[in-house]
Order: sequence, then C-alpha cells, then structure tokens
Amino acid sequence: METLVITDVHKTYGDHEAVKGINFSIGEGEVFGLIGPNGSGKTTTLRMISTLLKLTSGSITVCGHDVMTESDEVRKVISYLPEDAGAYKGLTGRAYLRFMAGFFADGEEFERMVSTGIELADLGDRIDSRIDTYSKGMARRLLIARAIMPSPKIAIMDEVTSGLDVINAYEIREIIKNIAKRGVTVLLSSHNMFEVDMLCDNIAMINEGRLILTGAPAELKERYKAANLEEVFVRAVKE
Repeated sequence: METLVITDVHKTYGDHEAVKGINFSIGEGEVFGLIGPNGSGKTTTLRMISTLLKLTSGSITVCGHDVMTESDEVRKVISYLPEDAGAYKGLTGRAYLRFMAGFFADGEEFERMVSTGIELADLGDRIDSRIDTYSKGMARRLLIARAIMPSPKIAIMDEVTSGLDVINAYEIREIIKNIAKRGVTVLLSSHNMFEVDMLCDNIAMINEGRLILTGAPAELKERYKAANLEEVFVRAVKE
C-alpha cells in the first residue's frame, strides 16, 4: 500500500517556480529520502505534504487523503519535524513530553504516549533536566520522540541530523531505524547523501525543483557505476 503519492506537483512563488512537476510515491513502512542541495525544493515539498503550504497545481495524497481537500484528515496521520524545530527550554524533557501529549490524548492513552516518548528519547535521568541544559543532540532526540509518540502513519523530518556531531548523528539514525521497525513510514530530507545511503530503502533526488532520479540507493549506484550517491547525483545532473 502506498502511504504517500505525489503527482505532477508544482509550487510557484510569484515568478519563481520552486517545485517543477515532481512525481514519486512511498510505500507503507519505508524509510524514504528526498535529497538534493540547499535550495533545491526539498523543504517546500515537505511543507506541502504537511499541509503547511498550498500546492500551485498537482496532487498529494497521504494515506488516501488529499492534502488540499482533506487537510484535517492528513494532519491526523502525519507528524512533521522541521529543521529549525525547538522546544520550551524552561521545561524538563518529561514535562515537555507531557505538555505535548496533552494535545493528543488523555487518561491511559495520555500516559502511554508519554511513556513512548520517554522511551524513544532515551535520555535516562536527563529526562528530568531542563531542556536549556541539553546538548543539541539531546534536544533533537527529544523532538523526534515528541513527533513519534502520537503514533503517526508517516513521520516527516527535515534535515534531522543537521549541525550534529558524528556520534549524535549516528544515534539519531539509530532512532530513525527503530521508528521504522515500529511500522512508521519515514520521509526525511537531507543533503547528506552518506546518511540517506545508510538509512533509506528508496530515495528521490531533486535539483532546482526538478526530480532527476528515484530508486533504491544500491540500484542507482549500480546504474551509474558509482561508489556513492554523491557521484550518482553529480552524473545525473550532468545528463
């Protein structure tokens, strides 16, 4: 079953066309990477999927719901973690998760959601420390936990390891793998092609608003006789 279907999607700002007729789909339970350089249209695409931006033309369906005409239904099945997401720094990690869970549930379901968030964040005793004492990696783990604890059908994450050191980026990738094992479809954007090679079942490469390639990382590297996805991208752009 396809969790997400994007068909001939365009997005225009005045005279600038940021997204130029892209098409791709994501199957249930996949980890899917939307990759390309800064300014290529990745974040604009994620925001359209998340119902935060209106399409200029084309269609996007999420779990069978159209983002333009059924936006409320779409929001029930997605979570979106933007690159610049933040948390309330005066709260502890636990208090933040409890505050956010209150928007989604009460009673036993509320407690289950908070417990899931604490497990996903995996911060140990630091879950009861104030967020303003967290490292960037710890804060990112808390934010991912917040995004996943309502049990979305699809988790959308924009440059989720941006600015993190090697160890923290590795830990975040492990969290994403575990999220996928729970049956959540993950759509992530990145300009880090090593990262998506490690994580993703399938990818879509976008450049200057146009989709230039889709497929499994191993298949694309084989097709272009390339050692890595960076080489694939460079050769595809030159075609």
